[in-house]
Amino acid sequence: MSQLRFPLAETPDPQTEERGRLLFAGDTEFVKGVVVMSGLPPADRLEVCFAGRSNVGKSSLINALTGRKGLARASNTPGRTQEINFFTAGEDHYLVDLPGYGFANAPLPVVEKWQKLLKQYLSGRQTLRRAFVLIDARHGVKKVDEEIMSLLDSAAVTFQCVLTKADKVKANERKAVLDRTRAALSKHPAAFPEIVLTSSEKGDGIPTLRAIIATLT
Repeated sequence: MSQLRFPLAETPDPQTEERGRLLFAGDTEFVKGVVVMSGLPPADRLEVCFAGRSNVGKSSLINALTGRKGLARASNTPGRTQEINFFTAGEDHYLVDLPGYGFANAPLPVVEKWQKLLKQYLSGRQTLRRAFVLIDARHGVKKVDEEIMSLLDSAAVTFQCVLTKADKVKANERKAVLDRTRAALSKHPAAFPEIVLTSSEKGDGIPTLRAIIATLT
């Protein structure tokens, strides 16, 4: 029997889960928003970034990870925030919040400027260990998600799929969602071979994601 491609990430053992809890139990502070590469903070600590189309629940996920409801603020207007936002997690990590992609209401020059900055960041940040690509479990992988995955492929940045709002999907529909997600991920060489299923509202998957981040080297 062949092993399932892109299985769900396993619940961490107690020791690893505690390591993740401790990472996010410390101070988490907003550092700065960056609009040009020269504005990046020093690459002096390990960092992970979070990407996702607008309204996928990215801000809610970052807030759930850190236990701070107002840390990352959501914008309901796609393309409004064009900054790469840096937050500290403990003394050794940066959490990097990439702007939501989905630019129906954004002028073309704004889109082009953001895409250029994103490509430069992904290609040139040596301390970036993993990108987490957030997918709304209710809707699955969309064309814009495929585009960001292809960009991560070309930048040779390992990315891991995080399904958000899993509590909004009925149990009997979950397998179909996962099957479609796995099919999409199989096309991308940079995709990490595990999926994390989360609900920021219920707290599902949050300890697992914390542990994954805490154990990256």
